[in-house]
Amino acid sequence: MQIYTKAFLSFSLLVGVSALSQETHKDSLKNNKLEEVVVTGQFEPQSIKKSVSNVRVITKQDIKNLAANNLSDVLNQYLNITVQNSGSDGRSKVSMFGLDSQYFKILVDNIPLVSDTGLGNNIDLTQVNLDDIERIEIIEGSMGVTHGANAVSGILNIITKKFTHTKWEIAANVQEETVGKEFAFFDKGRHIQSFKVSHSISENWFVSVGANRNDFAGFFDDKKGKDYTENDDKRGYRWLPKQQFVTNAMLGYTKDRFSIFYKFDYFNENVDYYNPIVVPVPNYPFESTYFSSDRRYVTNRFYHHLNSNGHLFTKLLYNVSLSFQKQQRDIERFNYYILSDEERNYEKNNFQSKEVIYSTGTVSNFFTNKMFDVQLGYELVNEKGFASAASGTFRDENLQLVDISKRLENYDIFTSAEINLNDKLSIRPGFRYSMQSQFEDQYATSLGFRYLLKKNIELRASIGKSYRTPNFDELYTYFVDSNHNLQGNAALTPEESFSYEVSAKKTSHFDSGLSLSNNVSASYQEVNDRISLIMTQIVPTMEYKYMNIDKYKMWNISTTHQLAYKNFSLKLGASLVGISQKIDLASLNAVSDDAFLYSLQLNSSATYNIPKWNTMFSIYYKYNGKYQQYVQSTVNTVASFELSEVDSYGWMDASVRKTFFKNKFEVTAGARNILNVTDVQSSISGGGNSAHAAASSALQLGYGRSYFLKFTYNLNFN
Repeated sequence: MQIYTKAFLSFSLLVGVSALSQETHKDSLKNNKLEEVVVTGQFEPQSIKKSVSNVRVITKQDIKNLAANNLSDVLNQYLNITVQNSGSDGRSKVSMFGLDSQYFKILVDNIPLVSDTGLGNNIDLTQVNLDDIERIEIIEGSMGVTHGANAVSGILNIITKKFTHTKWEIAANVQEETVGKEFAFFDKGRHIQSFKVSHSISENWFVSVGANRNDFAGFFDDKKGKDYTENDDKRGYRWLPKQQFVTNAMLGYTKDRFSIFYKFDYFNENVDYYNPIVVPVPNYPFESTYFSSDRRYVTNRFYHHLNSNGHLFTKLLYNVSLSFQKQQRDIERFNYYILSDEERNYEKNNFQSKEVIYSTGTVSNFFTNKMFDVQLGYELVNEKGFASAASGTFRDENLQLVDISKRLENYDIFTSAEINLNDKLSIRPGFRYSMQSQFEDQYATSLGFRYLLKKNIELRASIGKSYRTPNFDELYTYFVDSNHNLQGNAALTPEESFSYEVSAKKTSHFDSGLSLSNNVSASYQEVNDRISLIMTQIVPTMEYKYMNIDKYKMWNISTTHQLAYKNFSLKLGASLVGISQKIDLASLNAVSDDAFLYSLQLNSSATYNIPKWNTMFSIYYKYNGKYQQYVQSTVNTVASFELSEVDSYGWMDASVRKTFFKNKFEVTAGARNILNVTDVQSSISGGGNSAHAAASSALQLGYGRSYFLKFTYNLNFN
């Protein structure tokens, strides 16, 4: 009950402060139109120039040029972000600054999106559909004050569309895409269809409904598919077939200074795994039959979001959201009889589940003097679920299957202030206190600065402390048999991170119509007590356990440049990242090297619009330099750390987009992965011990050059 008592007292204090402050505030809504507005991490929508944080925006135009259907299609092209694809399970995860998807938070309209194993984290990028979005906003670095636990390396906020400029908007899309060289209309390639209708019922009411189907037929490569009967390891697919279905609906009401909307999304995914082992069944005197023990992974996600924002007591600005989300992953096991196309001996089990009640809210605009403002906020998280993707299921010490559904709760309050000392200098301090049900209470702090110089030069600096809480896998996994010993650790503590960032940006506009934007930034980050799955015993069996044992350090220098002249635009960027990680396996007398290892990324994009032809040409390129890290190794029962290297590679996409009939009809044609990246070599170099032979393997990053053709029909009328 202690957590509920502390939560009640804290929220009582929050409400009391709000009530006392309502007499000394000023309406902050302005009627002037902002050229480029951002909302992530802000008190209210405002231009990027006024934001204390560095906000990157991926526009709707970029998403159209890439013919992107999900986040994985988009993020391949952006600095400091690495998309990690896996053909073996059909998932794509994001990594930023060498920290995996547990440290990067993905939100939809400021609500963290649920996944099988996290809230906002561990998101499968292919499960995030982009049909309904207006833009994507990305902030790098610690965002623990405004977005809570696990916003360590950065956040990505998807802003969905909530209005229409006309009475009716109807859009339909059909997209056909090859998978490498493979394509057929029904059983090869990628086939996408979507449909959306938006309607302004009246001046105040807005409604929209939509649906999307994405059929990825898998990548054969040297495999022979599901109906192959030979036992030569050729049955199945190199990348698993996947079918996704998304439907969404939204109802919104806006009048004067009040707005409310309800949004619903349903997501369904089937991923099919076909076992390469084929079992022949004699059927004398008839022809033998064949079956294989296959399985199917079925994911269902329900997303509900109710939001209200506007004015409180005529002056205060408020924004409150309530969300219920559930995502569940089931595994269906069956024997597939190949010749008769039948599934028998069917068995279904749920092995990953997450159910979340979430609410967040803010109140701001307390004071009449716009040199100073305060934002007060809260966040409530109630998670119930379990997950064990690594072990397949949970077992107790007697190897019996157990249901260990757990509930994790946190109740947070946070506050930020915006201090505008003059037109040039702004300071933004912030603090969050989090009351945890499973762990000791946590806190996050931040301090940001923005200074505007002459000639459109913007200087920014920030420092922040954040934290990451352990997930269900790390806390509760327990899987032990004669070959495996993999254990969670309920005694784990949250990780602690510190980040520092400085940046300078200059924007120039010339009479000729030329515009230039140049940005350079540097950052440093530390993560202490980082959780790692480490080897705790070698003999008589290898044992692995999650422990707070890792120390991580990172520094980064990035620069981006944009040029726009008439119908042409060009973007160039570069990033150099140095990462140091130290793991001390005291029980095995092994300590990793903590030297900094460096990786370079370059990116560029160019677009050229020919208005006379209603045609846009686009090309995107990203270079990912060689990546290194130390990994655990054992030779002759002796533990050590060896340097692992992943070779460099480049990723290029290009498209041509043309509109017809007064923009009612649109055709986009292009290619992904033009450089034909498939597998990238990964190696572990041998050390001084001659017993260490250099080992190498291939990482699946793509399935080769692919081509797409997209048709869009837009019908807008009053």
